[in-house]
Amino acid sequence: MTRPATLIVCKSVHHHSTWQLAECLAEVLAADVVEPEAVTSERVSRYDLIGFGSGVYYGRMHPALLEVLRCLARSTEGRGGGSVAAFVFSTSGLPLFSRLWHWPLRARLAREAVPVIGEFACRGFDSWGPLFLVGGLNRHHPDARDLEQARQFARRLLVQWERVNPSQAA
Repeated sequence: MTRPATLIVCKSVHHHSTWQLAECLAEVLAADVVEPEAVTSERVSRYDLIGFGSGVYYGRMHPALLEVLRCLARSTEGRGGGSVAAFVFSTSGLPLFSRLWHWPLRARLAREAVPVIGEFACRGFDSWGPLFLVGGLNRHHPDARDLEQARQFARRLLVQWERVNPSQAA
């Protein structure tokens, strides 16, 4: 199995829970991890699989991730038939709503004809607003169990990438 060249774009602002998750995914995927501000069209064009991750802020993924899609759109225009796939991940106080929070990013990727081959969400330390007064939610997350689930997700991504790109996976 040939591994896809993988880039993980991660924005983790307050407690770095999402960055911890990104590094865990990167171990399995042999990926480069960068902040959105470091992404250029030229850089994105070198990758087959791109992960987008952030904490959830006010019920949304970080807006810097949406800005990266402009670079992705420019880089896919001249790929010459090659395709890129994406995955989305997040940490939050209430990960059960992750599909809702991931939706704007998934919709923009769909408009750019970039298939989303997987999504992952887990608990992350959330001390926003009044939660700060009670010590926050999920203080010790992601924990070892969350990180192991992230590794399993990354292994499934590799299998899914082969299904989406059989010619490149040979």
